[in-house]
Amino acid sequence: MNLLITGGTGFLGCHVASRFLAEGWTVRLLDLAPLDEPELREAQAAGRVEVVEGDVTNQATVDGAMQDINAVVHTAAALPIQGSQERIMDTNVGGTRNVLNAAQRVGVEKAIHISTTAVYGVPKIHPLYETSPIIPLGLYGISKVDAEKVCDEVRQQGLDVTIIRPKTFIGTGRLGIFQILFEWIREGRRIPIIGTGNNRYQLLAVSDLVDAIYRASTQPNKNETFNIGAKEYGTVRQDLGALLKHAGTGSRLVPQAPWMAQPVLRALEIAKLSPLVEWHYKTANQDSFVDCSHAEQVLDWHPQKSNAQTLIETYDWYMEHYQEYLNKVGLTHRVAWDQGALKILQKIS
Repeated sequence: MNLLITGGTGFLGCHVASRFLAEGWTVRLLDLAPLDEPELREAQAAGRVEVVEGDVTNQATVDGAMQDINAVVHTAAALPIQGSQERIMDTNVGGTRNVLNAAQRVGVEKAIHISTTAVYGVPKIHPLYETSPIIPLGLYGISKVDAEKVCDEVRQQGLDVTIIRPKTFIGTGRLGIFQILFEWIREGRRIPIIGTGNNRYQLLAVSDLVDAIYRASTQPNKNETFNIGAKEYGTVRQDLGALLKHAGTGSRLVPQAPWMAQPVLRALEIAKLSPLVEWHYKTANQDSFVDCSHAEQVLDWHPQKSNAQTLIETYDWYMEHYQEYLNKVGLTHRVAWDQGALKILQKIS
């Protein structure tokens, strides 16, 4: 069986590729970035991984990559820090349309679209179900809602498309915004949090997300939409507290009043002086968790790792590798992000 992964050399793409390789598939990766994962480079040398350099916004490139493919996992997306409104919409909406149109033309058996729980915005009622109101927050959330509309259109034309809405997922190799947190903890800095930290904020282990993707790709289900998140999670204070206790660097949580912190972060975002966007700072002090019973029932999927366990494992990985990323920044989840004005706060915290 042949799998195409868009965004295949990224954080999630590499984890998906490793799982499908372990299950006996051959894998083709479509991405703008080169492949630098050692395990996958070995598989590439053995002829089980192929890398196609290209952009999902280019229909001809996507068409070429889709040849002889049985299933496609569409992870490619432009993050809010990666460019203009036009770039985000072209990649997240237009790119989705290109991928699904190509899949339909060649008769792909299953397409998996990776969406996000950001499509729900900041609701007051929890847990969130797949049928909960869609009220996206920010450009990224809006682009993902529009991408889901593309999925619905193609479903009506006969292509079997599974939509997966994951919570924020972390695991070995994840940097981005979490590198900022981990670096502050490594240095023993005080960790500011918006609000009291008594809100429940669900995360997700990338290994549990990949398991859901594999099951959705290989088990009977048609045109389903699944929420995916950790089964065990506490409050922000409890889960981050467990991480700080494990790290043992002296870091402690310092609550910040939302009415004061959020306008400042909004101003920094507009001025492009901070990598944090509305989704980060407007949900940080709110409950945010989804119901995953639909995936449990249909896919027999059961998440294995709690928030605290996943945070600790990812931090431990970071501590083993952080010197590789010092003074190196980028715009994906696999590299550190430029802290901007937050670097000043780090130095004085």
